[in-house]
Amino acid sequence: MRTMAADFYSAPTHLLARSLLGKILMHGQLGGRVVEVEAYQGPSDRAAHSFGGRLTQRTRVMYGPAGVAYIYLIYGMYTCLNVVSGGEGRPEAILIRALEPLYGVDTMARRRGQSRNLTNGPGRLTQALNIDRSLNGHCLWRDPLFFSDDGFLVQPSAVRQGPRVGVEYAGAAAKFPWRYWIDGHLGVSTR
Repeated sequence: MRTMAADFYSAPTHLLARSLLGKILMHGQLGGRVVEVEAYQGPSDRAAHSFGGRLTQRTRVMYGPAGVAYIYLIYGMYTCLNVVSGGEGRPEAILIRALEPLYGVDTMARRRGQSRNLTNGPGRLTQALNIDRSLNGHCLWRDPLFFSDDGFLVQPSAVRQGPRVGVEYAGAAAKFPWRYWIDGHLGVSTR
């Protein structure tokens, strides 16, 4: 496997989102193939944490370089992993929604307390891979958390696109077709 270099993350957000499909996300010895992502287009996107140019302690990492981890807590108990995109001063991000578990599956099952649905949702995958907020701001081309390429090709005809999940508060932006997934893959989230 080849670790994705820093310049991989310099692509425009929606292109990068599609390019992440099929890549391997590793955290230590745990990992899987990315099968679902969502793009967030920054200040103009009502669903983005940086909507309207919002700059807080939590969103500060989004204003930095592309290719770093933006990890935050939702519902007071689950972490979500995002890839910062857009580049310096352009706070855009891509949520990693689901993986196909490939490496350390037994460990993931123990961490999740079950053997099914290990990584088919953003909170599930971070729990399974032991990704927490201590990795917020981490460069995603370095150990211990990184993306790599094992040569798996996702055919463009296999990529589907539709509305993002769980952003109903965003009005019309909730219907933007900025969720991308591999059609028919069992690892895609159920929502």
